[in-house]
Amino acid sequence: MCAEEPEDTEKLGFGEEGIEEAAEFPLGQMERVCENTTSADFRQIKLSNFIPVIRSGHWSDIGGRQYMEDAHVCIPDLAKNFGFPSLKNEAVSFYGVFDGHGGKEAAHFVRDNLPRVIVEDSDFPLQLEKVVRRSFMQIDCQFAETCSHHRALSSGTTALTAMIFGRSLLVANAGDCRAVLSRCGTAIEMSMDHRPCSLTEKLRIESLGGYVDDGYLNGLLGVTRALGDWHLEGMKEVGEPGGPLSAEPELKMITLTKDDEFLIIGSDGIWDVFSNQNSVDFARRRLQEHNDVKLCCKEIVEEAIRRGATDNLTAVLVSFHLEAPPQIKVDRPGRVARSISADGLNSLRILLGRQ
Repeated sequence: MCAEEPEDTEKLGFGEEGIEEAAEFPLGQMERVCENTTSADFRQIKLSNFIPVIRSGHWSDIGGRQYMEDAHVCIPDLAKNFGFPSLKNEAVSFYGVFDGHGGKEAAHFVRDNLPRVIVEDSDFPLQLEKVVRRSFMQIDCQFAETCSHHRALSSGTTALTAMIFGRSLLVANAGDCRAVLSRCGTAIEMSMDHRPCSLTEKLRIESLGGYVDDGYLNGLLGVTRALGDWHLEGMKEVGEPGGPLSAEPELKMITLTKDDEFLIIGSDGIWDVFSNQNSVDFARRRLQEHNDVKLCCKEIVEEAIRRGATDNLTAVLVSFHLEAPPQIKVDRPGRVARSISADGLNSLRILLGRQ
């Protein structure tokens, strides 16, 4: 449960060193320390010992389009997948959603090559933030070289990746895919949509010689960060720093605790019809029914279609527990019931009739 209290000192993680330190306290002083220790302190100690158990599922659909441009990847052990030994036998899990535009080539190129570039970086896995940022930029340049030889491959893609290393969760985003974390049933946004309507993105674009026209970057793109799109003039140049269209991801890293239930990664078609909290509520209900992460992804995509989504649809769900999310009461501001008296209703009718 999300507010569960520890039952004994062993679960609190006291080792021999901690026992020796405790022995230095006189008994009375030790009792006073225990009396003054809050339940929140005990809870924090227990949460810090949490080890996530990773389960993942995924589902895609053409949605309202004639063909699929989305791509995704789920790799339980990134190093092992490419023949590298894991650090201290601890796996680095990798998940990504890539929403292509102008064709599927960029999305497929990034899906197939970005994980390998990350693993082959000399700083992997000890400096993940540096490695991921560098790898996004490197794979973008590699795709530019590919396009220079095969112009028919010219296209672009947004990219959102999530990596789990021990209790660390690192989300990297370039574009308008989105990652949302469920923490005790409350939605935590783990990425920011990179769109021209964002004030920070608009200022960045204008500082680099670009502009926003009718909600589009340089009048052409609905996103402000993406990989590829090398065929579009005035967006970016190989080897040149900056540019209105950036492949540099924004990163967010957190330490997972027992309160963190699962992460939803979706292409923008999902978020056109789901709010962050709505997606978490929907997924929790489905997982409580069957605890099947892949089936849950399928149901998210099918619900998006039922709600009238017009884009390609991809959902990846990464659970941090073997058990389904617990039943909890989440306090959120609700609607206040309102009513009107018969006299008030009659007065309103008269007033409206005079207008």
